[in-house]
Amino acid sequence: MQIGCHVSISGSIDKAVDNAVERKCSAFQIFTRNPRGWHAKELTKEDIANFKSKLKESKIDRFATCAHMPYLPNLASPKDDGFEKSVETLMSETERCAQLGIPYLVTHLGSHLGTGEEAGIKRLVEGLTKAGQTKNDVIILLENTAGQKNSVGSDFKQLGEIFSQLKPAKKFGICFDSCHAFVAGYNLKTEKKVKDVFDEFEKYVGIKNLKILHLNDAKGDVGCNLDRHYHLGLGGIGEKGIASIVKFATKQKIPIILETPIDDDRDDFENVRIAKGFA
Repeated sequence: MQIGCHVSISGSIDKAVDNAVERKCSAFQIFTRNPRGWHAKELTKEDIANFKSKLKESKIDRFATCAHMPYLPNLASPKDDGFEKSVETLMSETERCAQLGIPYLVTHLGSHLGTGEEAGIKRLVEGLTKAGQTKNDVIILLENTAGQKNSVGSDFKQLGEIFSQLKPAKKFGICFDSCHAFVAGYNLKTEKKVKDVFDEFEKYVGIKNLKILHLNDAKGDVGCNLDRHYHLGLGGIGEKGIASIVKFATKQKIPIILETPIDDDRDDFENVRIAKGFA
């Protein structure tokens, strides 16, 4: 059972491991840098050594860790300057992950900004393929989307078609987000429905390609396209659905990462505890 949450790197990047251990995580996700800007502070030898040392001491399997791309890059952008900057950031992030020994980098698929799905997918595949040429062994994970306006990759068939175009195949995998799938129209409210959804995922994308599972309940209901994560069992998916997703991922040995809110109702500590209870 590998369950944890997204943790802060505030102070220094090795503090992420401390935060994960404090929350009793056996998996975790980080931003390697400020997620809301283009500039990335260079990782020092000390940063890298401290992170690796603490991770080893924590006994958290490094294959249960991942990083997430910052928010600004848009790999489906029709604008040349923004597209090139996005691809450069993706390539840079794979190098940062490689330095830290983090095997997976999760990326959003971007917005075609009204140019249409075909144009957006073409651009996305171009950018991902270029990033796939980096010489490190970091695997780029495509995250399914919530089906917002101008987005691509919320439909499993389309996601599979995008994924199948990427070369070399060993450089790519999938991150499944439960909130995104649910609000995109995949009903995850019961054990039977969860099985049906993952059967469809297997048909079009392949469970073998699923490396990380983002476990989030949804603020909205099925098919609403509202990308608002919520506390486990308290949202549209509910306890039965969340429990079934946890059991599926645990059986498949897929690390589970929570990206749930922190508010007066619950914090990371409580959501991680509840996720473990569902397992």
